[in-house]
Amino acid sequence: MRTSGILLPVFSIPGKYGIGDLSKEAYYFVDWLKKAGQHYWQILPTGPTSYGDSPYQPLSSFAGNPYLISPEMLYEDGLLTEEELRSLERPEHYWYIEYGDIYETRYAALRKAFSRFVPDADYARFCAANAFWLEDYSLYRAIKLNNGEKIWLEWDKELKKRDDAALDKFREKHHEDIRFFTFLEYEFDTQWSRLKKYANDNGIEIIGDIPIYVAMDSSDAWASPGRFSFDENLNPVHIAGCPPDAFTPDGQLWGNPVYNWKVHKDEDYSWWKSRINKCFERYDVLRIDHFRGFESYYVVPAGNETAAKGWWEKGPGMDFFNSAAEELSKGRVVAEDLGFLTPEVYKLLADTGYPGMKVVQFAFDDSRKSCYLPQYYDKNCIAYTGTHDNDTLASFLETMNGWDRQFARDYLCHLSDNTQEACWEIICMVMRSTADTVIIPLQDYLCLGKEARINTPGSEMGNWKWKAERWMIGDDIAERIRRITNLYDRM
Repeated sequence: MRTSGILLPVFSIPGKYGIGDLSKEAYYFVDWLKKAGQHYWQILPTGPTSYGDSPYQPLSSFAGNPYLISPEMLYEDGLLTEEELRSLERPEHYWYIEYGDIYETRYAALRKAFSRFVPDADYARFCAANAFWLEDYSLYRAIKLNNGEKIWLEWDKELKKRDDAALDKFREKHHEDIRFFTFLEYEFDTQWSRLKKYANDNGIEIIGDIPIYVAMDSSDAWASPGRFSFDENLNPVHIAGCPPDAFTPDGQLWGNPVYNWKVHKDEDYSWWKSRINKCFERYDVLRIDHFRGFESYYVVPAGNETAAKGWWEKGPGMDFFNSAAEELSKGRVVAEDLGFLTPEVYKLLADTGYPGMKVVQFAFDDSRKSCYLPQYYDKNCIAYTGTHDNDTLASFLETMNGWDRQFARDYLCHLSDNTQEACWEIICMVMRSTADTVIIPLQDYLCLGKEARINTPGSEMGNWKWKAERWMIGDDIAERIRRITNLYDRM
């Protein structure tokens, strides 16, 4: 079935509380997607973020981000006063999220909501169902809070190594902080479940994202260091990265701990299976980030200043996907197969049967043989104008070199010199392709420039900040999107 959807992170939803969240604006966006004839809403990971604010470096692979909890719903539930709700309002015309302000104001309001919360049977059921990760996560966040938010590698030895007596002493002294972080997860889960049901009831499915790696600063690494590459003193041995290429001569040093795949295999991938199950509670379709890492992954010795002196290690391959077949069958799966691929990676993708990704911004180079050109698409793929890691389509078109632009002009038989018209010409080209599914970032439909870019890989600051405004999501643009969706048989 030919379908289409729109990519917009939850934090980029319009709203008056400084960051996109699960407030009424999220429900409005679902209604707008339906009006525009779309079937999918693709988002980015929804885990709790830390320094750098990247959703791909969450403090937990299972937890939700407290920033996304709706203050409006807390007010409606009697957990915030009207005055407290108003104090969180920010000028709606702000295009960028000020995370420092959000950190200071949102947690203070959430503390007040927690002080009025009375646990009930639903809360008890949630805690019991999620105890396998929730207890460690809440404890981890409480320890971080009481250690100046330092990474667990810098904690006192007893806490770092999870000494039972030290942890029991901490629990007794800081039990309210632990309960606070458990409360936040209950609120996130409750609000998210309501929104997902509303989306599904209106014919909208959510495409979520599972980062292949966990963050070094995470409860995952602290709670189960044996599943990762740490030595006996719990210092990282190897970290993840990307090898040098024409754009990054030193490679990319991601800094995530790499997996001890032997341990995972010996455990029949139980941690991964739990993680997948949790994802399918939240999403209808799961995009596996950095899919190629399951075939082979790049490792760098911890302490290296660049990724230049790393090497490739073999991943678990089909053994993992065969073992997790039952969990992965609970929803649809998409493989993020971008970047440097080998015949072995292509074979793994074919063996799983998962659709890969085609990004049209990668298509127009003077080789004229790119696999990202629509003429080479098979049906079993998802086509994009760009992803969260790409520049916006408008900015991409404005910065194309002369050779590539001429090739694009030749390929389309025409390419307008007007950037907005050119954006829609490219969008229509992707929409009429043979790809079963097409996902377009909202910024590309709006023909926004580089100011609306979500992330620039390799840069640590200034990312994950763009937020849409309500006027951008109106009836006129919805009707135009609906027309081309119907024209190219993607309703």
